[in-house]
Amino acid sequence: MRNLLAALATVGVLAVSALPAFAAPATPVGAWQVSTGEARYEITACGPAGELCARLVWLRPDERTPENLALMNKLVVQGAEREGSNVWIGNLIFEGRSYEGTMTLVSTDTMTLKGCSGLMCKTYQLVRV
Repeated sequence: MRNLLAALATVGVLAVSALPAFAAPATPVGAWQVSTGEARYEITACGPAGELCARLVWLRPDERTPENLALMNKLVVQGAEREGSNVWIGNLIFEGRSYEGTMTLVSTDTMTLKGCSGLMCKTYQLVRV
């Protein structure tokens, strides 16, 4: 988890992947968990044009380090803008630095996050809880 939070904090947040067609408009708003189970995030609509925000809301007990606990209940993504029907692009602001990222809603219960800082990128899978 330390690696995940560090990556989110130093690499960015938000995701990229090919999308299937949806029968009805899907939304990423709700509770999500990293596929490996160490952290949960609450994604909310936070702007008039469908922008998204994400807040860290839960950590597995073995991941409750001082560094990780400092991020609890704080916005780790704010104002990610819709780029396509199921894609949002935004910046993560952490300790005064901004990182680029993309979030892609792959299905109603699966999301991919990709964040980049320079040439270094990380991708994460999230599942709806």
